[in-house]
Amino acid sequence: MYIADQKRYDTMKYVRTGTSGLKLPRISLGLWHNFGAESRYSVMRETVLAAFDHGITHFDLANNYGPPPGEAERNFGKLLKEDLRPYRDELIISSKAGYEMWPGPYGDGGSAKYLISSLDQSLRRMGLEYVDIFYHHRMDKETPLEETMYALRRITDSGKALYVGLSNYDGATLERANELLQAMNVPFIINQNSYNLFNRRIERNGLKDTSYRLGKGIIAFSPLAQGMLTSRYLNGIPDSSRAASKSPFLKPSDLTDERLDVIRKLAKHAAERGEALSQMALKWVLKDDKVTSVLVGASSKEQILENIGAVEGNLFTLPELRELEEIVSPVIYD
Repeated sequence: MYIADQKRYDTMKYVRTGTSGLKLPRISLGLWHNFGAESRYSVMRETVLAAFDHGITHFDLANNYGPPPGEAERNFGKLLKEDLRPYRDELIISSKAGYEMWPGPYGDGGSAKYLISSLDQSLRRMGLEYVDIFYHHRMDKETPLEETMYALRRITDSGKALYVGLSNYDGATLERANELLQAMNVPFIINQNSYNLFNRRIERNGLKDTSYRLGKGIIAFSPLAQGMLTSRYLNGIPDSSRAASKSPFLKPSDLTDERLDVIRKLAKHAAERGEALSQMALKWVLKDDKVTSVLVGASSKEQILENIGAVEGNLFTLPELRELEEIVSPVIYD
């Protein structure tokens, strides 16, 4: 029987999500990859329990995480039932809907029909009465924004989610959505977007500054650029890596000579700081109070332990931040 480490809250740092009362750990665990049918359950279990034993209280899912879609929620539901049920009130569990989940006209997008039905399915897969945060996963130009925000209101009014968030929105749409949610007294507290040393989209589309101005948190997914900001690709593409697995999210062509040269320079800089490249990259995303937490996609206990090191150690000086910008400037994209 699993018994959580009594010292699990000793080293992790927790910060408020925007101006809300909810605190999130600076490092959260995302179940986007590595928790589907192709992964070993014993490894999933070891990874999740190691995360919780080290103060990671937030576990992020979506209806379509797998593969196949829904499998990550089913596996997490098994973990809850067998190991984490006594600790439910110490956990922040989030899920999302917005991308295609089932065939036909009601299986994706932003309609009330889809969002409410999808959350009901997610709760059944996980064996939960509610999630702590429920996100609309993407902007949907075919559905009136008013309808999508009304669906989020229905979800919180029903008690099936305590808070709501928006994922992959830009700054202008976020502002309009916030006005609607605020008028309906919906507890909208957080945005989830891709953000890392290479990907600056939320800086260019206004999301980062708008979110901060409105008092909303940001949680960053892909903070390690699908593994590029780790030591994994310093000496080529390993056969066991994501880039070698025909993943649609990281292709061998993404690892250009120019980008590999930048990664090696970053790794050298991290070593001079006494850190792993992954730790420095995570710390960069968390360098200011506009980002609440980073979502790491660890596939092992060892990766969890390495990533947690990002909450410790030296902060960046202004000259150091300028130096990092000079290093990455040739490969920044949005």
